[in-house]
Amino acid sequence: MERTPHIAIVPSPGMGHLIPLVEFAKMLKNNHNISATFIIPNDGPLSISQKAFLDSLPMGLNHIILPPVNFDDLPQNTQMETRISLMVTRSLDSLREAFKSLVAEHNMVALFIDLFGTDAFDVAIEFDVSPYVFFPSTAMALSLFLYLPKLDQMTSCEYRDLPEPVQIPGCLPVRGQDLLDPVQDRKNDAYKWVLHNAKRYMMAEGIAVNSFKELEGGALKALLEAEPGKPKIYPVGPLIQTGSSSDVDASGCLKWLDGQPCGSVLYISFGSGGTLSSNQLNELAMGLELSEQRFIWVVRSPSDQANATYFNSHGHKDPLGFLPKGFLERTKGNGFVVSSWAPQAQILSHSSTGGFLTHCGWNSILETVVHGVPVIAWPLYAEQKMNAVSLTEGIKVALRPTVGENGIIGRVEIARVVKSLLEGEEGKAIRSRIRDLKDAAANVISKDGCSTKTLDKLASLLKNKNKLSL
Repeated sequence: MERTPHIAIVPSPGMGHLIPLVEFAKMLKNNHNISATFIIPNDGPLSISQKAFLDSLPMGLNHIILPPVNFDDLPQNTQMETRISLMVTRSLDSLREAFKSLVAEHNMVALFIDLFGTDAFDVAIEFDVSPYVFFPSTAMALSLFLYLPKLDQMTSCEYRDLPEPVQIPGCLPVRGQDLLDPVQDRKNDAYKWVLHNAKRYMMAEGIAVNSFKELEGGALKALLEAEPGKPKIYPVGPLIQTGSSSDVDASGCLKWLDGQPCGSVLYISFGSGGTLSSNQLNELAMGLELSEQRFIWVVRSPSDQANATYFNSHGHKDPLGFLPKGFLERTKGNGFVVSSWAPQAQILSHSSTGGFLTHCGWNSILETVVHGVPVIAWPLYAEQKMNAVSLTEGIKVALRPTVGENGIIGRVEIARVVKSLLEGEEGKAIRSRIRDLKDAAANVISKDGCSTKTLDKLASLLKNKNKLSL
């Protein structure tokens, strides 16, 4: 009797990585009967949200939490990309043990890693299991990753000092200073790790990317061109979180939205990892008040590190205590402020929501495209500046506020951009374009859509490995 094919998935830390990987695994399980086990490297206890999320995985998707690695030897300011890469590298022995049991119990056909986990390929190859990448970010960022070894050899200075923008294959030219954060200092460990992982992408048999042609046509065209040694690329997006828990509206924000006019509310959230400085938090509050527009704002405690919540290093103080004095009272009719978390998919799909001020994390962008909500781009870290360039200059579905000389976006500028998006002519043009993208997104994931067919192709390949191993 034919055994069910099984894949292992090693995600990077952070809900932004886990969510699309789980959606990917669900599609393979529900549509193709390929089961999966998530193998979770970590540096200590998982966050409550991660644990709850993993515990609620549907039948056929399991998880193993590896023993925590020790980072006591790392300096306090070690960059996220170094930590994520080392988390996998230092977990290789325990990953090998977990893999050994999985190979004994299941018909293992592939190992999928995301972004910075390529050292895990060694374990897959050791057990004669096919190595794959699931790239949870943009086709543009993937194109940069595959181009980076060449760019590294061709360039002697820092990329931000290049006189001309960088021409990533198939993409808009991007200024060096807008490339992803870890490549901004080539002497830094984070850059070395990104380059190390980028070079090892060539070991993969294939790379699934969470994007689609109408969203990133140029980048995907370049990626899909066959080249010697280049892995096959599978555009399978948009994969976004589906389903919700029953207590999803604990804050009452959806009920509040029900009472607002159609398309009148700006939703503000900086994702599961993003934070603002105290000064910037204050300016954003004053800018929202000045705009006199309706808003729902997910507020987090301020931090001078833009990705402070990525490794759950934020404090437990009430974030609302950091807002300007009297702000909540003065904006009571127009605004709804939520502490730390809100049901994003439900807010974006609500008819009263007319705009999304976002940090430009890729999951958030895909959600806003699927629900057809125009954007104010406010990038914070990682590849978000590149995403903002793509949204504003490429597909033109976003406005981007101008940063002041002091590095802060001022309240007057914030009020201007908010009003322009919700009430102005620019906002109208953006709404029209994002509606077209919404239709295209629905089309590619329909029964005969290209992302569905691409996933079918990948699943078929994995199932054939299953037959070969019988």
